[in-house]
Amino acid sequence: MSIRVAILTVSDTAAVDSTADRSGPIIKDIIYTSDACEVKTENCLIVPDDVDKIRDVVQGWCDSGIVDWIVTTGGTGFGVRDVTPEAISPLIERPAPGLVHLMLSSSIQHTPFAALSRPVAGTCRNTLITTLPGSIKAVTENIKALFQAGVIIHAIELIQGGSGRRVHASLAAQDTSQGEAQSGSIHRDHHHHHHHDGGHHTPKPRSTVALSHDPSAPPSARHRQSPYPQIPLEKALQIIRETIQRLPAQTLPVNHRLGGHILAEDVYAPQDAPQNATTSVDGYALRSTDLPGIYKVLTSQTHSTSAILPVGSIYRINTGGPLPLGADAVIMVEDTRLVSTFDENSVEGIPGDEKEVETLAQVPPGENVRAPGSDVMKGDLVMRAGERVSRGGGEVGTLTFVGRKEVKVYRKPVVAILSTGNEIVDMHSSVSQPSTNDSWGGVYDTNRPSLRTLLESLGYDVVDLGIVPDDIPAHLAALKKGLQMADLLLTTGGTSMGPTDLLKPLIERYLDGVVHFGRVSVKPGKPTTFATVPVAVKEGPGTPSVAVSKPVFALPGNPASALVTFYVFVIPALRRMGSWPERMCELPRVMVQIQNAMNLDPRTEFHRVVIRSTLTPFSGPNKKSTAEGNRDEVGAVMKAYSTGGQRSSRAASLCQANGLVVLPPLAAPTDVTSEPRRTRLEPGELVQTMIIGEIEVSSELMISE
Repeated sequence: MSIRVAILTVSDTAAVDSTADRSGPIIKDIIYTSDACEVKTENCLIVPDDVDKIRDVVQGWCDSGIVDWIVTTGGTGFGVRDVTPEAISPLIERPAPGLVHLMLSSSIQHTPFAALSRPVAGTCRNTLITTLPGSIKAVTENIKALFQAGVIIHAIELIQGGSGRRVHASLAAQDTSQGEAQSGSIHRDHHHHHHHDGGHHTPKPRSTVALSHDPSAPPSARHRQSPYPQIPLEKALQIIRETIQRLPAQTLPVNHRLGGHILAEDVYAPQDAPQNATTSVDGYALRSTDLPGIYKVLTSQTHSTSAILPVGSIYRINTGGPLPLGADAVIMVEDTRLVSTFDENSVEGIPGDEKEVETLAQVPPGENVRAPGSDVMKGDLVMRAGERVSRGGGEVGTLTFVGRKEVKVYRKPVVAILSTGNEIVDMHSSVSQPSTNDSWGGVYDTNRPSLRTLLESLGYDVVDLGIVPDDIPAHLAALKKGLQMADLLLTTGGTSMGPTDLLKPLIERYLDGVVHFGRVSVKPGKPTTFATVPVAVKEGPGTPSVAVSKPVFALPGNPASALVTFYVFVIPALRRMGSWPERMCELPRVMVQIQNAMNLDPRTEFHRVVIRSTLTPFSGPNKKSTAEGNRDEVGAVMKAYSTGGQRSSRAASLCQANGLVVLPPLAAPTDVTSEPRRTRLEPGELVQTMIIGEIEVSSELMISE
């Protein structure tokens, strides 16, 4: 049974604006990597620095019996508002000074200011309580120290009445091995802290839950089997949903660049639309009492709309134009006849322009007139917060129509991209090109231009970090630059089992990051990796730095794998960061009729296809009688045609593809089954498909009589 964890953030600022909570999500990220623990969203709360409110929440969790471990963050220092120890201490029935010492010693190794923290630890009923500082750095150090060698797991097992024999044996074995190496480790670790970019010292894992190999060790020391569990597709998507945080709101002008944003405010009409009575047709404004007859023609050049329309005159007007005072109707051009025009010697009008027009009908009041506020009245709700400003123009047109010059929207993430590998060559570089003879010259970098094209077509700004060679300093420099310049870092290559596959080790061991998953049961794209890295950023000029947890997606290096996993995993993350509605974060799926046999794999497979829409007449008793005669019922059928070979390195499998058929995993063999085990899907079957492009119209599209 998993250890049930609750997280309480203590902060006056975060209690007002939850996006200011930086340490709570980091704790959740780290705990999530432990298979022994679970954190439910409803057990992640924020309270201000108030003794009673802190104590009420913690007491409630302890009394409920649904929480095994409470972790608080914030309010443990010597500030005037730091009252967490005072709130928690009266609840502690059995203090745990050893855990307090463990947390303090782990932080003091990094900074003497850790001595100013006042942590509390102990039990209340059958629940363990630990209080952590509020800074991300200290939180990371403390929580990882508690997980070291299974200490916190062992403690909770004992609190719940367990014997702990298995953990005691494991700890004893670890203590023996660690003791043998302890004498020579202190100086090495300190020296490495200052010179890790040199790569010649063994890196010290910053997280005891790090699963990656030591990147400075020889190839013979690498893992022979991946230490990362292969998780199902839905589990990976769930982790992304629970980890990704939305970006803050900003105010932008209402123009063509607004498409793709999500509104962060309700939009109300600032004025009536139209503001004045206007015409809905081309014609002449007049009084509804004017009888058919000949009238003098006035125009905007000869008469102001703010002046009363003279008796015996009509006002020429174009669609959308305002009516002059006194006019209450508009007669269409089609209901008039030209009588005379101005001659060349006229001083009253432009030569050749209309002078007199005969109206052929009398029109009622309000004929062809749009009354003020008839489209939108001042104060009407036009768009709601959370609605998407599409790239189709309708929403930008609506905001412009009601007179909004700017609007508050959630920020779209900036994406940094890079490719890794000594074998990768930039096609536009004159330094190195793939050889045309038998010598090895490398392979063109396909992923970076493909992903940049896709990202920019979706409206995201891209920071191109180029190609990074397979060495630690170059990787670290590129990763740090990308994390500083962008909101999301996207890499390709370096995620598998090669000795120079550096991304996971560097994220875990050098950047204090958390790898949330390192393998997914999908084809293509099994080594897809998702991580978060804490980054110190400034929210504005002159403001102090704050730690932000930034997502990193390390996609496989094979071109088809990179693009497929981008559609499946990265697009939902980007949309979630931009506060898209949950129902719209993943790409839409529809049922299609496959036209080719498709073999099944033990993993969920995304088969690249071209989808064409076809209208097909139904046969049988579904004929309907219409005014034109009998006609079969017609239904729309979307047919999917395979793009050919599906090898993960074959980028051409995505050329012209507009869909990914989601093939279910091959069922495991079983001794007892009522039906034969299916190993493939046959042509004509309906299969769920992810839409990644515009649907084609089939050349067969027709309706039979």
